[in-house]
This record gives sequence, structure tokens and C-alpha cells, in this order.
Amino acid sequence: MNMKTLAESYLEKATKRLRVLEVLLDEDAFSDVVREAQELVELALKGMLRYVGVDPPKWHDVGPIIGEHQDLLPETMRGAVSRLQEISKRLRREREFAFYGDIDFIPTEEYTRQDALQAINDARFVLEKAHLLIRRP
Repeated sequence: MNMKTLAESYLEKATKRLRVLEVLLDEDAFSDVVREAQELVELALKGMLRYVGVDPPKWHDVGPIIGEHQDLLPETMRGAVSRLQEISKRLRREREFAFYGDIDFIPTEEYTRQDALQAINDARFVLEKAHLLIRRP
């Protein structure tokens, strides 16, 4: 398996997660939408990095790495880098709270439909950019 094949695999996994987000939204599982959106974004961004020959680190927010290597992206995609970074950072921050919560933060009570819709829209944006870069034959 090479880097491009692995990038395609990440893209496939991220794409399947988008459908899951809609199911979770229909179930009013808003915190789960946020958590799964973060995983989708992480997979898509790591796929983009692998596609351009960068081995991504084993942490969740790879937005800064995308920024460091934006010169490897097509010029038409570089304008989206700051938004990709912002989405990655924000969803990474929500990752644990959305899944585990805390003694004073109950995920099923704290996250709203609007939070879930924002996460879905952001995930779609990242996935769209990943699809533009990683074109499966």
C-alpha cells in the first residue's frame, strides 16, 4: 500500500461517516454528530496530507500541519487552508466533551441542533476539499 492508496482509503472512510452524521441528526443525537464530524474531518485532512506525501502525526488536530505544507496543495485550494485549520481546531476542542462530557457538562443536554448542523456543514466543506484533491479513478 502506498501513501496515495492510504489517502483514498481515508477519504472513503470519511465519506461514509457523512451519511452517519445525517442518521445521528435524525435521532437528535447532537453530541454524537459533533464527535463523528471531528473524526470525519481528521480522516479527510490526514488523507489530504498523505496524498501530497506528508505522513501525518498521530494527533487529532492536523490543521497546523496542513498550514505548514500548503505549498504542496494545488494553488486553487490554498485559499481554503485557514478555514480547514479553523474547523479542525474547533472540532478537536469539542471532541472529548462531545463524547464524554464532564461532571458539569452533559453532552446529550449541552449540544443543540444548531451545533450539529454547524458540525455537518463544516464536515461537508472539508470533505469537499478532500474530494477535489484525492480523485479516485
